[in-house]
Amino acid sequence: MRPILLASGSPRRRELLTQIGLDFTVVPSQKEEILRYREPRAVVEDLSRQKAEDIASQAPAGAVVIGADTVVALDGAILGKPHGPEEAAAMLAKLQGRTHQVFTGVTLVFRDKDGGTEEEVTFSEETKVHIYPMSEEEIRRYVATGDPLDKAGAYGIQGAFAAFVAGITGSFYNVMGLPIGRVYQELKERMAL
Repeated sequence: MRPILLASGSPRRRELLTQIGLDFTVVPSQKEEILRYREPRAVVEDLSRQKAEDIASQAPAGAVVIGADTVVALDGAILGKPHGPEEAAAMLAKLQGRTHQVFTGVTLVFRDKDGGTEEEVTFSEETKVHIYPMSEEEIRRYVATGDPLDKAGAYGIQGAFAAFVAGITGSFYNVMGLPIGRVYQELKERMAL
């Protein structure tokens, strides 16, 4: 089995890879992210590539590196992680009662036995998330939990925010930060799992 390196410190991505039984090592990229695009899909694909290539440059021969990046988008604009409770509340006020998109870009870098790049694959997934209307009080209570402060779009679908999710179109796991089914299929196609 080839060593798998996850170029992310995200606890949710670790949880998802563990959930499907993959043996991997977490090696978060410390490289400064450079935004070269504005369109959400292009942004996540490029940032996932930057992270994966950073760790691949130090990875042992034969390793597989997984880089990923997730953004929440509304009306084509990216909503990043809020910088405080007020910004989190403002983001949630924009999302409530509407449908938005979550994009996750993934890059897989396969190192050859000589330490070079054997193959590099980049793809992205889009999930539409439909949110129920929320009152100001509901937004305030959710923000007070602290949950939205470290999450793109100011919410985590797998936590208390589930009370406001009317439905999704696409991969639930993509919203958590990694379209794990697609990742597994891409890895299975190229290596023995």
